Amino acid sequence: MSSKEDTTIRFSGLKPGVYNYGFTLADEFFEAWENDEIEGGNVKIDVKMERRDQLLLLEFTLRGEVEVLCDRCLGRLTVPIEGREHLTVSFSDTATTDDEEQAILPEDASKIDLAQWLYEYVAVRIPLLHAHPDGECDPETVKYLSDNTRQRPDDEIDPRWDALKKLK
Repeated sequence: MSSKEDTTIRFSGLKPGVYNYGFTLADEFFEAWENDEIEGGNVKIDVKMERRDQLLLLEFTLRGEVEVLCDRCLGRLTVPIEGREHLTVSFSDTATTDDEEQAILPEDASKIDLAQWLYEYVAVRIPLLHAHPDGECDPETVKYLSDNTRQRPDDEIDPRWDALKKLK
């Protein structure tokens, strides 16, 4: 998917019934988000939409993988993504909702852009700690982090502390 614009479903003119859609979120989709920990990926999302008179029932099935940076070595790490989500869309010009599984569109809406929901459904499936399994981190970074010669010996005192001690 090249951008966020490719995630729109036009429902005006559809008769009540069940409709199926498929989306593939690729690197370009994830690059479009500004504050993003996701470096890239390939996630396939099947959307089953049940159109009713004043309601849309959406069921999302996600499967694929995303790339994030390892918290230990900053190398690329592939994380599998899999799961299901539901979204109920109703129509009203006055109502609002704070429910994550419900959206309200204006009465005259003819389409829905799913980009925000798709991104969030992927993002919540990324573990809080992203780290390679033991032994799979970048060896150069691990060597650098475990190198003790970079540390200053205990007997060497930073001269800035001497200047601060004089202020007493």
